[in-house]
Amino acid sequence: MNKKLNTLDASMLVMGSMIGSGIFLVSSEVARSVGSPIYWIGTWLLTAFLTITGAYAYGKLSSVFPKTGGQYIYLKESYNRLTGFLFGWTTFLVIQTGTIAAVAVAFARYAGFIFPGILNDTPLVGDFITTQQILAASLIALLTYINSRGVQFASLVQNIFTITKIGAIIILIIIGLYVGVANEWIHFEGFFAAPFTVEKNASHAIGGWELISLFGVAMIGPLFSSSAWNNVTFASADFEDPKKTIAKGLVYGSALVCLLYLLTNMAYLSIIPLKGEADGINSYARGIMFATQDRLGAAALETVLGGIGALVMAVFIMISTFGCNNGIILAGGRLFQAMANDRLFFKKAAETNDKDVPVYSLGIQGLWAILLCFSGSYGALLDFTVFAILIFYFLTVASVFKTRIMQNELPLLQKLLFSGYLILLVGIAGNLLWVKTLSSSIGLGIVLLGIPFYFVMKKTQSN
Repeated sequence: MNKKLNTLDASMLVMGSMIGSGIFLVSSEVARSVGSPIYWIGTWLLTAFLTITGAYAYGKLSSVFPKTGGQYIYLKESYNRLTGFLFGWTTFLVIQTGTIAAVAVAFARYAGFIFPGILNDTPLVGDFITTQQILAASLIALLTYINSRGVQFASLVQNIFTITKIGAIIILIIIGLYVGVANEWIHFEGFFAAPFTVEKNASHAIGGWELISLFGVAMIGPLFSSSAWNNVTFASADFEDPKKTIAKGLVYGSALVCLLYLLTNMAYLSIIPLKGEADGINSYARGIMFATQDRLGAAALETVLGGIGALVMAVFIMISTFGCNNGIILAGGRLFQAMANDRLFFKKAAETNDKDVPVYSLGIQGLWAILLCFSGSYGALLDFTVFAILIFYFLTVASVFKTRIMQNELPLLQKLLFSGYLILLVGIAGNLLWVKTLSSSIGLGIVLLGIPFYFVMKKTQSN
């Protein structure tokens, strides 16, 4: 019998799935949106609140439904089978597999930074297939195979890479804080400066509703960088005493990552000023706002260590994305296995090998993710699903108010906490629908497109 995983493993899976390439990239775009250090760091503080509160709510639900499938089970039991299916449908179509593809390509692009002559984006066949895409696909195939060898082996790989990338982030934080002390925190002097936004290298002051709206849009990057913590719930059955293990792993893991993210951004500001020039002669002159291709992590280390710094950061991000994808692939297969058990996914996905691993489910997930690598559309797919993801976060956390589900009424403080979470989520989603109408509508359309497929899958798999 395979040994079950413990709370430490759950925390490591949460942290490993959350930390990918986002923390090294998205802060530049946030800086261009809000232009002031206080609002810039504020997006990460609010994201931390939403992430930890969401993880706490999911932990409460995991104690009620300690089954493989996690969030899919929560939605199915709290509402109906259709709601659960729509979550699984969207997750398979774009959220999980699109994230796997995007992270794999990020790995390949940074490998290309080290080996530009071998790994690049030059098409090999017409306008399609690059060596970077081939490496990304190979990475997904390798990690799918690793996960098919059993959860213990996959967890060992996960823990090794999670410890390594956390160590790398801590080194970056220490370097940043050292520089901050050395330069007497000069970049923090304008911490409460008036906000402004940058569009096509032109800036203008913002305030009132425009500031609130741009602040909401700016949160997309931090929210995505802090996502995937819910993946651990998909594999609940692989943990010992999942009623306690999953809940603790969710809160401990997400809280530690949010703390690391906040400290990392403070380290960036210690090394590089927030405001810079788009045509600056070096990383310091370009500032956080205009880091080359938004590679802020590389810009920070390059400022301190010179050319070797960018190379070191490329290695850091390769380690980070490798571990991130391993955790996402490990968890995703269990979700589709749970759906198959309910006859809402391909029947083969429910079958396990001698290691008690849903190898067919992993294979289907891996194959679709590989196809998305070559489609070149994974970035757009992720953008389309922002609105959809918020819908499912809202529905899941709202279910803790159901006495039928939780058995007992929530204490007043928890009601206030989760009510605040839901109100903020509605505000962010409403703002996205207003500002990014097309992508949000497409995201909603992807969800609704699952309704006819639900009845098709229900009929064909039952037969």
